[in-house]
Amino acid sequence: MSALFDFQSFLTVVLLTICSCTYYKLINPGGLAQTTGFRGLFWKAARIGERLSPWVGLSCIVMGFSILFT
Repeated sequence: MSALFDFQSFLTVVLLTICSCTYYKLINPGGLAQTTGFRGLFWKAARIGERLSPWVGLSCIVMGFSILFT
C-alpha cells in the first residue's frame, strides 16, 4: 500500500522529509535557495524544521515509538 493511503505512513514520510531537508540545508545552505515552485516545497520543509525543531524532534521520537510498538 502506498504511503499516501495510510495516515501513519504519510506522517512518517512528512517527518522524514522535514528532517532530511533541514539537515541538507545545514550542510549546504545554498542548495535550497529556490523558494518557489516544486523545489520551494523542500525549502519550506527546511524552514519548518529550523523553526519548530523541538516539536519536530519530539514528533520523530513519538513516531519511532509508535512504529516500534504497534
